[in-house]
Amino acid sequence: MSEDRSSQGQRSWLERITQAFSHEPKSRQELLEVLREAHENKLLDTEALAIVEGAIQVADLQVRDIMIPRSQIITIKACQSPQEFLPAVIDAAHSRYPVIGENLDEVVGILLAKDLLPLLLHGSEQAFDLHKLMRPATFVPESKRLNVLLREFRANRNHMAIVIDEYGGVAGLVTIEDVLEQIVGDIEDEHDVEEDSYIKALPSGDFIVKALTPVEDFNESFATTFAEDDFDTIGGVVMSTFGHMPKRNEVTDIGGFRFRVVNADSRRIHLLRVTPLVR
Repeated sequence: MSEDRSSQGQRSWLERITQAFSHEPKSRQELLEVLREAHENKLLDTEALAIVEGAIQVADLQVRDIMIPRSQIITIKACQSPQEFLPAVIDAAHSRYPVIGENLDEVVGILLAKDLLPLLLHGSEQAFDLHKLMRPATFVPESKRLNVLLREFRANRNHMAIVIDEYGGVAGLVTIEDVLEQIVGDIEDEHDVEEDSYIKALPSGDFIVKALTPVEDFNESFATTFAEDDFDTIGGVVMSTFGHMPKRNEVTDIGGFRFRVVNADSRRIHLLRVTPLVR
């Protein structure tokens, strides 16, 4: 009896899907309209619709549309010792770093932060050789389509690529997470803050702060005196200091704290990394 009900349910579901696509779409726009109609008819939930739309639209985007620009790339110089580059690695908290020669246009490899763990065991830099640790760098043009790049990332098991402009110079970098976020939305990581809170303390002593944190709450948490009448949120305070819409990894110092933009789009700041300048 239960099997009969199950098979009937499957047939009903398939019939509804078939009905939704009974009028074959002739263009991408028509396909999106069919999918949205399927959502309205409760054949697709909101999250599934968003993912499908992202997967369809990602083919229209190029690497230059989502790359981290050259000015915001955090690099390690091949000639540096761990003592010289580790502070930047700890501060940025990324998993991969381009290794460069004389300048940014000379990328010689990629260093994975996890490959630095042996330093903790040996407790000495004598046997450290950055050239033996770094992985080969992958280079892609600014014009490469994101769907093609994602396919290459999967095939080659790469997670980061250096973006090259038409003259062969470094224009930026792009990661597999950047591409996937165009499809599924923001991917949670160690920087994410719980929905019901504004501030998250990190083991390093820094804090991840939502830009929407009310200035009053920020002042209370950090014993600061930012004017509560001028701006409603700490993101507003930071943006006014920049004087422009900041991008990821831009930094400014205000009132004894360093504010690094962790996440932002073309309209507003989302997340900030806050570092007390005096501990």
